[in-house]
Amino acid sequence: MAKIIFALNQSLDGFVDHMAFVPDAVLFRHFIDDVRGVAGSVYGRRMYETMRYWDEDHAEWDASEREYAAAWRSQPKWVVSRTLKSVGPNASLIEGDLAAAIRELKAQHEGEIEVAGPELAHSLTELGLVDEYRLYLHPVVLGHGKPFFAGPRPPLRLVASDRIGEQVIRLTYVPV
Repeated sequence: MAKIIFALNQSLDGFVDHMAFVPDAVLFRHFIDDVRGVAGSVYGRRMYETMRYWDEDHAEWDASEREYAAAWRSQPKWVVSRTLKSVGPNASLIEGDLAAAIRELKAQHEGEIEVAGPELAHSLTELGLVDEYRLYLHPVVLGHGKPFFAGPRPPLRLVASDRIGEQVIRLTYVPV
């Protein structure tokens, strides 16, 4: 049975904004390896539309960016949306009963399925379906934006902390 993991970059003051965080080479390598190792990813519509950037090659990419894109493209993706009518390659649309769909994914797969998008993660938290939270803390204070936790913070227990690269600390929590 797969574990559902909510993992995102976050500022020190608790906000997510992928345009505000530029990973160093070590952190980017970590993300490449992470994408290769997951059983798939579940995205909310907005996060999926952001990540679609990796669907097509860009001439200015370096080798690491091409490697990340290849890893991202190869993994299965499930997109939760009420407005999208179709999704890109290697992606499936989740409509209807979110809890049933995620429980089915957990039952059908082994390993880790990452969830991206704070609002989607909040819905899954309320349903008791998030098994682990990974906060990648960057030394940036944004002062605004979308919070990592889109609703009340669930009671959590710290199970690991890791420094990744020069600037980032990953904190890993599980629900209490």
